[in-house]
Amino acid sequence: MTTEREVRALLGRKLGMTQVWGADNVLVPVTVVEVAGNVVTDVKTADKDGYAAVQLGYGRIDPRKVNKPMSGVFERAGTPPRRHLVEVRTTGAYDLGQEVGLDTFTEGQFVDVVGTTKGKGTAGVMKRHGFKGVSASHGSHRNHRKPGSIGGASTPGRVFKGMRMAGRMGHDRQTTQNLQVHAVDVERGYLLVKGAVPGPRNSVVLVKTASKKEA
Repeated sequence: MTTEREVRALLGRKLGMTQVWGADNVLVPVTVVEVAGNVVTDVKTADKDGYAAVQLGYGRIDPRKVNKPMSGVFERAGTPPRRHLVEVRTTGAYDLGQEVGLDTFTEGQFVDVVGTTKGKGTAGVMKRHGFKGVSASHGSHRNHRKPGSIGGASTPGRVFKGMRMAGRMGHDRQTTQNLQVHAVDVERGYLLVKGAVPGPRNSVVLVKTASKKEA
């Protein structure tokens, strides 16, 4: 059961990482997230929809590329179509068409960042799961990067589900929790988050109020 609480959130584009000087003359690694242009495209209420939430839109898109149902959503909100949409459960008060800006977060606040990790294609067990590999000593065959045995013989006669094997690596939804907002650049529309956030450059991330930690 989800506990209803006020959550503030913004969609943004990860520009990359840099470093800035902190208060004690210490270099702080930060991730720059461009969050300008967020707008409320829909509001869910407990009376009408059974739960309280807000739908945020980010990034412009050609209206010709939007289907009829979504065109109605943007028309009701009185805003141009947006490319990226996300729904966030929150009890906060929002209005249709409302612009959500950088004043959502403050310096020193803790946030959770949701993104999609870098896709690395098909990978073996050493890269994907950190296997140490097979011995390369005298007499060993050339199977140094192979996984080794993956199951029993007659018993159980099958490979258990969840066995760590080679396969697709990366491109997974990931949430990095308890990151601190180092600075808010209102003029440029940048949010500087201390540390690394999931995803490659120019990927879309969701920055929201931390669920386990407060400033």
